[in-house]
Amino acid sequence: MNQTKIGRFIAECRKRQGLTQMQLADRLGITDKAVSKWERGIAMPDTSIMLELCDILGISVNELLCGEKISMENENEKNKQLILDMARERELKNKTIWTSMWVIMTVSIIALISGLFISAFVIPEGVWQLVAILAICIVFLIPCFYALKLEVSVGVYRCKECGNELVPTYKQALNAMHMGTTRYLRCPKCNKRTWHKKVINKE
Repeated sequence: MNQTKIGRFIAECRKRQGLTQMQLADRLGITDKAVSKWERGIAMPDTSIMLELCDILGISVNELLCGEKISMENENEKNKQLILDMARERELKNKTIWTSMWVIMTVSIIALISGLFISAFVIPEGVWQLVAILAICIVFLIPCFYALKLEVSVGVYRCKECGNELVPTYKQALNAMHMGTTRYLRCPKCNKRTWHKKVINKE
């Protein structure tokens, strides 16, 4: 989706309806700054108000997301293109999140090893060395929790037994045994506890 194009289209439709940014914002229960951001292509309308926005502007959701008026004969083609564009954007977003997760984990592990090495060979043996090691381990856990949140937010976990695809809660994933990104979870379909492999893109 082209946010700049969508923003221009929102502005055109708003003016066509004889509304100022402030008037449109008041009808939607938001600030005029939010409308300004849409029209400048900085942000997109929230999905919770998208239908109401389209109703006020006299356009369809498809037209809003395409950033142009769509004739009846072109609607099916535009729908297909819109679905493809959204799928590509989601795939790119998932890959970015996945890469971020691995970067966080890699940097954290390197920092952990470096910290433990320094603690073992630089700090004299005793209470302070123990305190330093414990502190380093605790600090290491913080990015690990965040990396897990990123891991759970993309894709699905596929059951080894029946192939069912599961999206667990953060708590379920946190409490599950794991090898890398493969986690030992209970499958709601076959009701067995088994290893679920992480799959980023659903097939």
